[in-house]
Amino acid sequence: MGLIKEIEEIKKIRESALLVSKTLGLIAKEIREGVTTLELDNIAEEFIRSNNAIPGFLGLYGFPNTLCVSPNSQVVHGIPNDKPLRNGDIVSIDCGVLKNGFYGDHAYTFMIGEVDNETKRLLDVTKESLYIGIREFKKGNRVGDVGFAIQDHCEKNGYGVVRELVGHGVGREMHEKPEMPNYGRKGIGKKFKDGMVVAIEPMINQGTHKIFHHNDGWTITTQDNMPSAHYEHNIAIIDGKPEILSTFKFIYEALGIESDEEKEFHNFF
Repeated sequence: MGLIKEIEEIKKIRESALLVSKTLGLIAKEIREGVTTLELDNIAEEFIRSNNAIPGFLGLYGFPNTLCVSPNSQVVHGIPNDKPLRNGDIVSIDCGVLKNGFYGDHAYTFMIGEVDNETKRLLDVTKESLYIGIREFKKGNRVGDVGFAIQDHCEKNGYGVVRELVGHGVGREMHEKPEMPNYGRKGIGKKFKDGMVVAIEPMINQGTHKIFHHNDGWTITTQDNMPSAHYEHNIAIIDGKPEILSTFKFIYEALGIESDEEKEFHNFF
């Protein structure tokens, strides 16, 4: 069973998660055609350190950078480089911070310029599945309820749900129990309790669910080289209900997007 957090601990996780949110909001202002992913990485590291925090991914398991930046057919764990982003690209950016002894960790998939409608639909469905999964993260439900909800929505729309990569608990460690797969069967797995904090993160492919691990030890792409999308929030169970600790609002403010998608998940703070 995942570690149960006290409210004061959840508040500290939320502080770290919100710093990730602000970092992704800053990235949203800078991400465009011609920018390199290494430039974005440098911006993120400087901002995180200026807020008295440590980049959560830098050096974690040996990862060399602050951001995981995964364009197009890359699923996750892409290493920032000097290659400029191009019009029509999508790019998933995953960021973590460590502040006051607790981690925050979440991700968003950005569009660069004009993206084709088929790829836009992949992003829309993947983000929808994130909130569908979050609704099932409540007291008395089980891990399989979240995974089933995400898998059902994505597969009904014709997409592949990655099996080898999963969400996780989060707290004093970046990756804690329980594992949170994006697939599963209802009523199966660990039962959720108040005080649990997890990262739910659908990783959804336009084509096959199968992936390929590259020789750099990090980069993971779709086996058929079709696009992949990734969205992630940190969520706690408080008074039996899911409470989102992270937010996409800073991204939306930067991009001029209006959304109330998180409204139902803010009951405590």
